[in-house]
Amino acid sequence: MSTPEPGLPIVVPAPDLPARVRIHEVGARDGLQNEKDAVPTEVKAEFIRRLADAGLTTIEATSLVRPEWVPQLADADRLYPLVAGLPVALPVLVPNNRALDRALALGVRRIAVFASVTESFAKANLNRTVDEALAMFAPVVARARAEGIHVRGYLSMCFGDPWEGPVPIHRVVRIGKALMDMGCDELSLGDTIGVATPGHVQDLLSELNEEGVPTSAIGVHFHDTYGQALANTLAALQHGVTTVDASAGGLGGCPYAKSATGNLATEDLVWMLQGLGIDTGVDLGRLTATSVWMAGHLGRPSPSRTVRALSHQEP
Repeated sequence: MSTPEPGLPIVVPAPDLPARVRIHEVGARDGLQNEKDAVPTEVKAEFIRRLADAGLTTIEATSLVRPEWVPQLADADRLYPLVAGLPVALPVLVPNNRALDRALALGVRRIAVFASVTESFAKANLNRTVDEALAMFAPVVARARAEGIHVRGYLSMCFGDPWEGPVPIHRVVRIGKALMDMGCDELSLGDTIGVATPGHVQDLLSELNEEGVPTSAIGVHFHDTYGQALANTLAALQHGVTTVDASAGGLGGCPYAKSATGNLATEDLVWMLQGLGIDTGVDLGRLTATSVWMAGHLGRPSPSRTVRALSHQEP
């Protein structure tokens, strides 16, 4: 079985929540980049096609980083042309001007840059200080905007860092505002090691608002290390956030942060949103079938509780 029982989940709307949420699907990039073995290019392309067929409208396709950094995504230049014709947004990660050149040659129309709040993670992920990374991104963002390309700014370690511990909110706000000031269209707040709690989420969102970053420009990206991803998402929705990152089947983590476990599973998110009467445009049955299909290619069951429940997979 790969579709919900008739009438389930029961729809009980809650007050003051968005009518619609855009899911920023990261399974094909953030999910597969953490796999031990590289997934064949055609399998990745089919994964993206199936995600689009399930109704997802923003599917992060790949990353144009150097192959030695993330070898699982070394096929980006071969993959993107295979999916470029899909009627969905297909952002790619772009760390520098050389990568932007590749993106432009491929016809990419949406990119993302990825900054860190903490010095330790900036060093591990980009081999630069936080401010050096921002300086590297500024001309990339400026060039992309001049080309009419939509730019997302990822911000990692927004709530805690495995080396530095708790992260002060004011530091997150400073770096987030810097990304927006340089021209990013939206800001994704990453709980890279999954330590956020709902009150912390709402405080950070409020502080960003006070510094001029509108809620409409903010997305959230939660990991489920401590089982808090859905609770944190609900807190963000209550604040007015309408963009939520998730990964089909709960794939992914982070290759540079050992304590980072899987992303929020898209199916678990859709189940909750459907129960709240919030529109996503996603067909949960097709999405579940896609994650079961990918789990077969990866050789293990999906970690998503909703996928397991709907497909009767054992943990």
